[in-house]
Amino acid sequence: MTGPLPTRILGAERLTVGAIGYGTMSFAGFYGQGGYDKDETARAILTRAAALGVTLIDTADVYGPSEEILGRALDGHRDEFVVATKFGIRLSDGPNGPRKIDGTRAYMRQQLDQSLRRLRTDHVDLYYAHRIDPDTRIEDTVGWMAELVEEGKVRHLGLSQVSADTLRRATSVHPITAVQSEWSLWQRDIEDEVLPTARELGVAVVPWSPLGHGALTATVTSREELPETDVRRQVPYFSEEHFDANRATLETVRRIATEVEAEPGQVALAWLLHQGDDVVPIPGTRRERYLEQNAAAAFVALTPDQLAALDAIRIQGASHDR
Repeated sequence: MTGPLPTRILGAERLTVGAIGYGTMSFAGFYGQGGYDKDETARAILTRAAALGVTLIDTADVYGPSEEILGRALDGHRDEFVVATKFGIRLSDGPNGPRKIDGTRAYMRQQLDQSLRRLRTDHVDLYYAHRIDPDTRIEDTVGWMAELVEEGKVRHLGLSQVSADTLRRATSVHPITAVQSEWSLWQRDIEDEVLPTARELGVAVVPWSPLGHGALTATVTSREELPETDVRRQVPYFSEEHFDANRATLETVRRIATEVEAEPGQVALAWLLHQGDDVVPIPGTRRERYLEQNAAAAFVALTPDQLAALDAIRIQGASHDR
């Protein structure tokens, strides 16, 4: 890095965060990891994040023990970070099991109280509806979420994996600070309708899985490397049918990485940052050196020709909605 991490503004209510955030889903076991001290790792990551200026920390009530781990790691440092969490997904039989979407008032309040307890805090800076309940009007869900703002338990509201129409309806009830969607060189659906609508409404975009579930780091060389419990085995673009063809697109990323003297993952993050000042990706990792690499992506400059080459990347296989 060549200086302090630049800051960006989320939403019309102007929530200031570092240009690169940090996602804590890696502590949930979705990728089949194990054999490490999660508390020690989280404390080391957050200490380094604070030093780098990575201030937006993202978790969710369904990310296994992530909220509890984060709460312990934040002890004494809560005010250094903007903490975001989510509600709305009920899981059964583990992280890869069946799920139900619940956007009701009672469930939201129950989950927020539990999140606050696990996070060891009296408020959440950014509270997302993780998915949209098809049986509950979004106007009702957002109205109930707005009650939490009035009570001081939540500072800002967000939505995750939302359609353009739903986002528009939600903002008619209460300002929405940010929308989370999967967005990366390998997942571009948001660009058709959600992104322009968010910009029209003054809503920031927080891309989750900005490194294509790790594919865009160019470190996964075959599908067989993935543990049997790894959620990526369910991701269509990691399927036996598509992965090899998709991996070929990484040659463009590698070439540009060589040109700008960066890592492939940094190029992928820099491409997202070049899409607009209202974009704050939240890559996750359990290793300090990768956290440092991710933050340094904010200083990678891409030329118009390089951006055009990256824009042209298209892959096979649909997204995987987590």
